[in-house]
Amino acid sequence: MYDMGMQEVRLTLAVLRVLRHFVDDPGRPRYGYDLMQATGYASGRVYPILARLETAGWLVRERESVDPAEAGRPVRATYVLTEEGAEQARQVLSEQSTLLAPPPRPEPQPGQRTRLRPQGGLS
Repeated sequence: MYDMGMQEVRLTLAVLRVLRHFVDDPGRPRYGYDLMQATGYASGRVYPILARLETAGWLVRERESVDPAEAGRPVRATYVLTEEGAEQARQVLSEQSTLLAPPPRPEPQPGQRTRLRPQGGLS
């Protein structure tokens, strides 16, 4: 869980991936469908994440002001990071990137032969 004066957000890998797309360009509104394409997640995964982030105050949801008949499609919602949400998302992603980074590979000692094990690891 992550809490800095706003509601707590359970930070799963899926939440971090969604946040990453917002942080890349924080002022740009995002559509749920675009996030589904960017992350590879289905709507049943993306929209609950967006709802949690909105409830926590990290995102603001806005509805388009278009006439559905004129546009030939339903009205869509866009999501934008709040100022506090952007700050927290950057901090969380910075902290988590070091935790999620793969461990460094050991350097072979001089004269030591490195061979791959059948599972793909080093021995």
